Amino acid sequence: MTEIRVHTEIRVHKDAQLLAHIGDLRSVYVDAFCAPPWDEDEDRAADFVGRLRADVDRPGFIAATAVRDGELLGFATAWTTPAPFPDDRCHAQAAAGLGPDRTSDWLVGARALDELAARGSGLAARLLETVTADAPGGRCWLVTSPRSDRAMSFYRHQGWTQATHPSPAGRGVVVFLGPRHPARALAPQPL
Repeated sequence: MTEIRVHTEIRVHKDAQLLAHIGDLRSVYVDAFCAPPWDEDEDRAADFVGRLRADVDRPGFIAATAVRDGELLGFATAWTTPAPFPDDRCHAQAAAGLGPDRTSDWLVGARALDELAARGSGLAARLLETVTADAPGGRCWLVTSPRSDRAMSFYRHQGWTQATHPSPAGRGVVVFLGPRHPARALAPQPL
């Protein structure tokens, strides 16, 4: 019996051409985030599409898609964190967890991973590396929820450093600094 190996191609996008795949991107988003532990609804998927339409015009925007046999299996999006630091979505919670000085020093001007979703083993790691590998000075960061043990474990396994530590009840958000972020050693560690 002959084994057939199917190659998954990672494609990089830096502009609005990514929007040609909006239906497939939404479908992957729904598969990833409308299930536990995220439990988002269809309105949040529609919000994602709206955000993505604006995000492609952000400074430093980069996206990666995983495609196999013409099927989009995953994506990651990232962009440069502006000054002043945003206060929408989870940004205010991230800033509260770090404080104003660390937020400004560690996150402003750094590449922020905005979304990561994948169908298939190993794709998330490849997508994450693709959108963060050339972050200026290694400065990249992300926010996730402590409700997802899987996400928390994944980022740690990829070499990311947890920089905020919300309550044990899982309230708030967690900020992770990328594997080459110069402030990693300065991130407070839990007791």
